[in-house]
Amino acid sequence: MSREIRIKSVSVGGNNPPRILGVLNISPESFFSDSFTPCSQVFRRAEEMRRAGADIIDLGARSTALNAPPISAAEEKERVVTALKDLDGCGIPISLDTCRPEVLTAALHYDIALVNDISGLTDVGYAKAVADSGLPAILMAADTVPGDPLTFAETEAAISLVLSRAETYGIEDIILDPGVGKWTDARTSEADWELCRRFSALQEYNLPLLAAVSRKSFIGECLNKPSHERLFGSLAVFYHLMEAGADLLRVHDVGPAADFVRVFTRLNGED
Repeated sequence: MSREIRIKSVSVGGNNPPRILGVLNISPESFFSDSFTPCSQVFRRAEEMRRAGADIIDLGARSTALNAPPISAAEEKERVVTALKDLDGCGIPISLDTCRPEVLTAALHYDIALVNDISGLTDVGYAKAVADSGLPAILMAADTVPGDPLTFAETEAAISLVLSRAETYGIEDIILDPGVGKWTDARTSEADWELCRRFSALQEYNLPLLAAVSRKSFIGECLNKPSHERLFGSLAVFYHLMEAGADLLRVHDVGPAADFVRVFTRLNGED
């Protein structure tokens, strides 16, 4: 059983059922264009996600997909601040998906409850900003760049390195993201399948585990389908990862995922 982490009113890990982290994507550069929400519509979208069963919303203003067109820190910050102004009072905890200290610092003027860091604290300035925020953090396995481990052994080594960084900066409330996905050119889809197959071994860290596989390319390669046709494949992988100990599911499709978790939980003898 993993350690329990509190995200405002939401408890993740421990004896709790898997929680839903809904993707609120304000980046038009995203690999899954159907998930894009203009800043002018974020409150409405957040309300829809809350009603559909999201426990936390993960706000992201910059696509982290491989080969996505870059945007400046200033543009990312502007998108985030615009969205957070409109999300005030939405009634659901907000996670911020960023790797830039200036973006996080600006966001702290608003009501955010969680930091999602795919860089695994590799940037000293950002690590200090996360520590100073006092917020819980999702930390992804990373050696020098996001998602660069190529094997399960390298993932474990990167996790140890990330946790060492977190200890250095006094960051204790951690949700662990093993980094499934095509983060670098060198990474293969088989590496993602291996990580999913061996996901249960990550329970040794005694931390809540994030499953972030929604509509990703390794599922698309298996099914030979584009991102907008990968829902059912994603749910199949989520089922395996919940069986293997996933505590938080990062999803594009909140309603189907929430139904899936409810049925999974009932089958496992919980109300």
